[in-house]
Amino acid sequence: MAFNVAEFRANMVGDGARPNLFSVSLAFPSFVTNSAAAGQKTTFMAKAAQLPGSTINTVPMYYFGRETKFAGNRSFAQWSLTIINDEDFTIRNSMESWMNSINSHAGNLRNINVKTPTSYTSDALVTQYGKTGDTLKEYKFVGLFPIDIGTIDLGWDQNDSIEEYSVTFDYQWWESATTT
Repeated sequence: MAFNVAEFRANMVGDGARPNLFSVSLAFPSFVTNSAAAGQKTTFMAKAAQLPGSTINTVPMYYFGRETKFAGNRSFAQWSLTIINDEDFTIRNSMESWMNSINSHAGNLRNINVKTPTSYTSDALVTQYGKTGDTLKEYKFVGLFPIDIGTIDLGWDQNDSIEEYSVTFDYQWWESATTT
């Protein structure tokens, strides 16, 4: 087949999906400090995220010395957000509160309000938009909780910049309109 730019352009729907047209909605558990404010603010301060992937693992079996592969269980990679930090530290303080409730720093204890896995997990929604503002795709992360809050780099040479940090979550699975 010969190279044909017109055919390529004809097959590109909407000039292609753009990675900067997205939003994140994150519900913090109710026991988290400033949970409602942090959830609302995350929609504006989530600078970077990912649409999720998944993997179906392989189960190898051997038959007369020959490896035969069977489909195994699905696994989901961790999910990360990059958060823009402002001077009230609302989101960061809430993330620290959430993690501390799951396991405290000094005592290695769980908060008394966190009795079951469903009490310390929450859901998040990533929405991908088209250039007209229409929703192209949504992914719901089910049963997520933070496992890592990244550092914030400070430096005297950091002029004309705003702090940001990453938060890594683990979750049970994701759902979209193409999954049941």
